Amino acid sequence: MTVDVFTAIPYKGNPVAVVLDATGLDTSVMQAFARWTNLSETTFVLPPSDAARAQGADYRVRIFTPAAEMPFAGHPTLGTCHAWLASGGQPQSTGTIVQECAKGLITIERTHSGLAFATPDSRALPLPHNLHEVYRALGITTEQVIDAAYLDNGPQWLCLLLDSPDTVLSLEPDMAQIKALGHKVGVASLYQDSDAAPLIGRACREAEAFATGLRARPAQGPAQLEVRAFSTTGMEDPVTGSLNGSLAQWLINQGHLSPPYMANQGACMGRDGWVSVQRDAKKQLWIGGHTVTCVNGTVLL
Repeated sequence: MTVDVFTAIPYKGNPVAVVLDATGLDTSVMQAFARWTNLSETTFVLPPSDAARAQGADYRVRIFTPAAEMPFAGHPTLGTCHAWLASGGQPQSTGTIVQECAKGLITIERTHSGLAFATPDSRALPLPHNLHEVYRALGITTEQVIDAAYLDNGPQWLCLLLDSPDTVLSLEPDMAQIKALGHKVGVASLYQDSDAAPLIGRACREAEAFATGLRARPAQGPAQLEVRAFSTTGMEDPVTGSLNGSLAQWLINQGHLSPPYMANQGACMGRDGWVSVQRDAKKQLWIGGHTVTCVNGTVLL
């Protein structure tokens, strides 16, 4: 199954390929198939380990990029859960679904904004020594950077809070240089209350889907955060759960933003991803969004 994540409209989010029965497949076969799909991630569903099942795990997932296995990733978590439920998966608990992955156990809930995962804690890393080279690759100046952090919640993201959504949307990074520098880079900026209808036509030449120049707004309300993600593969990522999880923990802890809020990502790629950020009474952050099946069929492995 191929599932589009962080959208209720097919082909407007971030797709993940899900192999629903990976029993008997070895790592080399999984990696080869992930390389063939050429999506940012491909996942493989397996029965949970005995230890994880005893702790409530409903299934186990292995997550692969075209180049390597990942311990955790956000949109593959939601997409895999969607596919598992759609194929008849029955969770042990009526209120939650529990996914086992290399990062550990990830709890997923059904919400009014779609599926949502309890984001793993992000570990702060020292800022890279070549930070200013990253700025040059992005085409920004030090004065345009409000704050910066290097965070690890499975994937490692160099997170930059920039001065305005216009700056974020108008970036034309040197992707070959980003790849050479070796850091996944996430950029974000806050919308102010006065930004009632952000114009994107000028900043996003490739967003033909928004030819009016005005971004459509979902029922949840306007975006409070504009996000873009640049990976070390030399590509921009459409909508990124792990990045939004790290951004949420960082921006909230630093007092830049308060939950609940909505983040928008993907406009410069002709996508329209919406990420819901909620915090419960126990201070747990939940990263959520709608999911929709785009492809359903059989693969020969």
